[in-house]
Amino acid sequence: MTREEKIARFRALHAGPRALVLPNPWDAGSARVLAGLGYHALATSSGACAGVLGRRDGRVSRDEALAHAQAIVAAVDLPVSADLEKCFADAPREAAETIRLAAGVGLAGGSIEDASGSKEKPIFDFSQAVERVAAAAEAAKKAGFVLTARTENYLRGRPDLDDTIKRLQAFEKAGAEVLMAPGLPDLEAVRAVCAAVKKPVNFMAGMRGKSFSVAALEAAGVRRISLATSLYRAAMTGLIAAAREVQEQGSFGYVERSVATPELAGYMKE
Repeated sequence: MTREEKIARFRALHAGPRALVLPNPWDAGSARVLAGLGYHALATSSGACAGVLGRRDGRVSRDEALAHAQAIVAAVDLPVSADLEKCFADAPREAAETIRLAAGVGLAGGSIEDASGSKEKPIFDFSQAVERVAAAAEAAKKAGFVLTARTENYLRGRPDLDDTIKRLQAFEKAGAEVLMAPGLPDLEAVRAVCAAVKKPVNFMAGMRGKSFSVAALEAAGVRRISLATSLYRAAMTGLIAAAREVQEQGSFGYVERSVATPELAGYMKE
């Protein structure tokens, strides 16, 4: 597919009969596996991207994030959306520039969030948050890019559903095509968010006790479900368990449970 075809396909997937399940690979190889398993689109994860580089989430530069996304785009013939954090900028103009650059590496979509990165003031003021989304949305429109706007209230110690909905409604009005509020505590909150906006809502699965089934989320009105760092963490769980078995027990039982090399190679390019 051309980039334009990928964007059209990505947009259409949000209007399908079922919610779009959007898994998050952490490198080109995991992207190939997910494509081979039949997923229709992929997304990057800022936490997984940072982990691949041996860092914590939020410690990756714009250039590094875009290079990571570009490698995943090149690995598969699927639409790819990127977790662009706060677009690596506070100023609306610079946030918009990130969207322009993201479109330039072949991405079909990407996100902007209202987390500031400041411990003293972790969420941008309402007006600044909306202004940033509006600038990003304008750049996205020019690039034909599917913009997701997310409010980080529930991840940053501000579990205020009314403010969350107010922000998402404003982001929708500002031009975002998809809306997201990670960390919603229960399905009642999910239903309230979905009912309050007209654009597709993305639910972030991957949090313990707050990762509801696809069927339950669809019934609540969710149109897209992303998996955040959960697949990367699942892979690292397997790595830690296998390494500990060797170190502590001197055995290799994990080999018998692992995917065989020929099967794994079947997902990769020649």
